[in-house]
Amino acid sequence: MRRWLPLLPALLITVGLFGGGLLLSVVQSLGYAPALGQTALNVDAYRALLADHTFWASLGLTAWVATISTALAAVFGTGLALLLHRAGRAAPGHAARLRFLAGLTLPIPHLVAAILTLLLLSQSGLLSRLTLAAGLTQGPQDFPALLYDPRGVGIILELVWKETPFIALNVLAVLSGLDPRLQDVARSLGAGRWSRFTGITLPLVRPALLSSGVLVFAYTLASFEVPALLGATSPTTLPVLAYRAFTDADLNARATAMALSVVIALLGGLLVWAYVRAQAAGRLR
Repeated sequence: MRRWLPLLPALLITVGLFGGGLLLSVVQSLGYAPALGQTALNVDAYRALLADHTFWASLGLTAWVATISTALAAVFGTGLALLLHRAGRAAPGHAARLRFLAGLTLPIPHLVAAILTLLLLSQSGLLSRLTLAAGLTQGPQDFPALLYDPRGVGIILELVWKETPFIALNVLAVLSGLDPRLQDVARSLGAGRWSRFTGITLPLVRPALLSSGVLVFAYTLASFEVPALLGATSPTTLPVLAYRAFTDADLNARATAMALSVVIALLGGLLVWAYVRAQAAGRLR
């Protein structure tokens, strides 16, 4: 009990704010709205969601964006960590400077990063103007439409850009603690670069890679500002769909917004629960 006391203030705030908000969302999603004269609990909002093809399209797009963003960020983050680790070993005096440069994008808010992505990748953006100046395109219409597309390409590009350094720094922390003699022994036994990576490096960094990947997936699952700025009008992701329902002039749509919020929280909670259970069972070691 004594070891939990230092964590008690943080736990109380987290449980009070998140737990209270989640409980209120669940109650309102069940139709409880005294201001509207609705006091009987029901599951009409959930039933309507399951029958709405817009919900399923949004769920599919949300899962697609979260999965692809996390997978690409994991691949690029691991590659960046390996490059930084090798550069740090070659020039130990610059290792801290390289880590600082790699993490420069972390403090940038996603809202700002989304606006920068808009200025860079839109058909009238900087990259389009450069291709026009280089004679590669004849105008904005020739530049590929990377933003506002139904497959979420612009959303994925922004999320990969922002989350790759986060995963890289987590993996790099593990790489920095590995005994370099493991690589030397494997090399002396004839193991090639790919064999050393898959047989030694990847298993050792896998816990850090998985834990950071779960965090990135959970974040992208509930991300609102990036899909709202860079995504298509339809289909859109679940958080944007929930916001539209919440701000609907018809207050009866409030139950739908809360039901969507509960679904998002459940998906994120199930992911974290599955990861913790798998880790406790030793299946991720």
